[in-house]
Parts: sequence; structure tokens; C-alpha cells
Amino acid sequence: MKRCTKCGGLQPLDHFYRAKGTVDGHRGDCKTCFQARAKARYPLVRDQAIERARKWREENIERFRENQRRMRSQPAFKERARADYLQRTYGMSVHDYDSLLASQDGLCAICSQPPKDGYPLHVDHDHATERIRGLLCFKHNNALGDFDDNPDLLWAALRYLGPEAVPRDPELDVRLAELKAGRRAG
Repeated sequence: MKRCTKCGGLQPLDHFYRAKGTVDGHRGDCKTCFQARAKARYPLVRDQAIERARKWREENIERFRENQRRMRSQPAFKERARADYLQRTYGMSVHDYDSLLASQDGLCAICSQPPKDGYPLHVDHDHATERIRGLLCFKHNNALGDFDDNPDLLWAALRYLGPEAVPRDPELDVRLAELKAGRRAG
């Protein structure tokens, strides 16, 4: 046990960072106090810290790259990166994604095919409203993007294919006509 020189709390030795040259081999302030002080100090030394890190990276590029490779190969890093990407880009958690995937039985919402090995389904969303519509395979997510999410262009593509290429579906005809009328009215 050791008493922190900052907060005065009596804590186990593993709550203190190691420090060579000290009597017991540990810093005088506990990890919590040290981290709080470092966090408060960082805005004052931010630019110098960034420059120091940049300089070290340039001088030790091979070590830096090896550290990056090692870090990126760890499953925990990949899971965290995926969670961060989903939250930052779509405002959804991994649980939200997995729930949506389960509701689609793990299949693309357009072609009802599973994704290719190693490639997850892409989150499809309305770019105007940011509303998530579903999960699509790479090919169909790109196709919608190529059509600018515009039902009129999709309608034109169906007309281009011709009636012999597209089986008649009265329900689809009604939905496409409604979309077309809605686009023109809006």
C-alpha cells in the first residue's frame, strides 16, 4: 500500500505508475491523479506533443509501421474500428447493425444473397435525410449510388430494359408510378 502525494489516498502499489530511481520503484502520485493532471495540461502542450510524435514517427518509420501492423492485426482493434466507423458515419452501434442484419436474415435487401466472404453488407441510407434503409451487398449499394438514389433514373433504366426484360408486376407498377408522381409533385 502507498499514499498518493496528490489526493492523499492509501492505495495498492499497482495503482501507481512505475518510476526508476524512486525508493519503491513507483511514482508518488496515483494513476488517477497523474491522468487528471496530464489531461488538464495537454491543451497547453498539444502542439508540442503533436510535433514530438510526428518527429519520432519520421525518425522511426519502420518501428512505427510495425507497431501499426501489429495493432491493426489484433481483433480488438478491428472490432473497435468497426464500432467507431458505424457510430461516426451512421449513428448506429454494432448491436443496431447486427439486429438489422438478423432482420434481413444476413442477406442483401435487394438480391437476397449473402455477402461474399470477408465483405460485410453495406449500410444503405438516404443521403438527404440520413435515414438508414437497410443493408446491401457492395454491387447493389454502388448501383443505387450510381443512380443517385433517384427513382426517376431507376424508372428510366427499367423502361430502357423494355417490357420483355422486366416481368410485369402490377404492384411494382403502382409503386413506381407513385414514386414518379411524388418526385414530380415534390
